[in-house]
Amino acid sequence: MAVLMGTKDGAAYIGEQLESLATQSWPLVDLWVSDDGSSDATAAIVEAWRSRWTKGSLTLLQGPRRGFAANFRSMILDPRIDADCYAFCDQDDVWEPDRLEAAIRWMEGEDMETPLLFCSRTATISEAGAPAGYSPLFRRPPSFRNALVQSIAGGNTMLFNRKARDLLAKASARTEFVSHDWWAYLIVTAAGGKVHYEPRPLVRYRQHSANLVGANVSWQARFSRLGRLFKGQFAAWTDTNLRGLAVNRDLIARDAALCLRLFIRARKGNVFRRFGLLGKSGVYRQTFMGTLGLYVAFLWRRI
Repeated sequence: MAVLMGTKDGAAYIGEQLESLATQSWPLVDLWVSDDGSSDATAAIVEAWRSRWTKGSLTLLQGPRRGFAANFRSMILDPRIDADCYAFCDQDDVWEPDRLEAAIRWMEGEDMETPLLFCSRTATISEAGAPAGYSPLFRRPPSFRNALVQSIAGGNTMLFNRKARDLLAKASARTEFVSHDWWAYLIVTAAGGKVHYEPRPLVRYRQHSANLVGANVSWQARFSRLGRLFKGQFAAWTDTNLRGLAVNRDLIARDAALCLRLFIRARKGNVFRRFGLLGKSGVYRQTFMGTLGLYVAFLWRRI
């Protein structure tokens, strides 16, 4: 089991996260920390943990210093990181004691020759660690038709098997991406892999001013997301995802490829053509209001 942690200036919270990793019920964990140019004591704290890490090895890497997505991409591509299962990890969260074991137990009941991806809901905590709510509870099945327009879970909840890692590494060697979690969801489902969304929160996701990506649990956060949609940011992210899929078309299963062609065509033409092709593609977001917003975004060419 390999945990891939991306860090930058995380000294204020990383100790608590490392403690939660050390108390995981799963016994064998190799921890790989890629520090992306911290100017605080983050690297020193990680180094101090080396002698205390009894679950396996602890390795500190130098990140590419080009942002969080590039940092996680560097670990996805690193051939030195070899394991049966892999988990993404943020520096400032707190994991529930069975976060790893719950995911691995699910995988043990599946075909390990299939790319498998486990993700979950999160419990949100304040900067001081007080409970602050939950991420949305999604009930529709994970699929490529959903992944085209929505990332349903944070990378901090994701665990994937060797087949999924090999697939991700092959795809990621050809392109960069907006976010490692959305990219993982896209590629695994595009290739016909299986995704499990666990409704039980297994990660306490800390919200503070330095967060790169918010939890989107408040109405303020939802309106902020809506603002980004109508400013065209979501369309730019979609363009990046589609370019990434284009250079990996040989990895895409037939059903996903058909959906992808319809979705691409739906982004062009007059409004009736766009709506017709979007409906035919079967693309959806997890909630009724989310799907309604998707159609409004298509109407205004913001996706």
